[in-house]
Amino acid sequence: MLFTVLSINSSFAQEWQSDITTARKLAKANDLPIILVFQGSDWCAPCIKLDRAVWATDEFKAYAKEHYVMLQADFPRRKSNALPEEQLNKNKALAEKYNRNGVFPFVVVMNAEGEVYGETSYKKLSPKEYMHELNSFIK
Repeated sequence: MLFTVLSINSSFAQEWQSDITTARKLAKANDLPIILVFQGSDWCAPCIKLDRAVWATDEFKAYAKEHYVMLQADFPRRKSNALPEEQLNKNKALAEKYNRNGVFPFVVVMNAEGEVYGETSYKKLSPKEYMHELNSFIK
C-alpha cells in the first residue's frame, strides 16, 4: 500500500489584513471586494463558530485568496489577548463607520472605496454556502 502525506501549503494561509488603508490598496490593485469581519475572538460564541465553520477551512482559504481581501476588526476581551492600542483604535474607527450597532460577528462586503455591497452575520452554512452568500452581494 502506498500512503500519500498531504501537507498544508502555507501559501493557502488566510491573509487577514488589519488596516483598512492596506486592504483598500490591495482591493483596488487586484479588483477584489473587501470582506470586513467584526469579531470578538475570545468571547463571542457565534464568532468562534463562524471562524471554525468558514474562515479557518481550507476550502474558504483557497477561494478567498483569489476572490477577496479579508479585513479583520477583532475586539478581544481577555487581557492576554489585548491588542496594541494603535490596532484597537483602528478597529474602533472601523466599527464607528461600519458597525454602529455593535453586532458580533458582523460581516461587511464592500468595494475598495468603502461602498457597502451587503452585510451578514453568523449563519449555520457550509463554506461553499457562505461564499455564495458573500458573492450574492458583490456588484
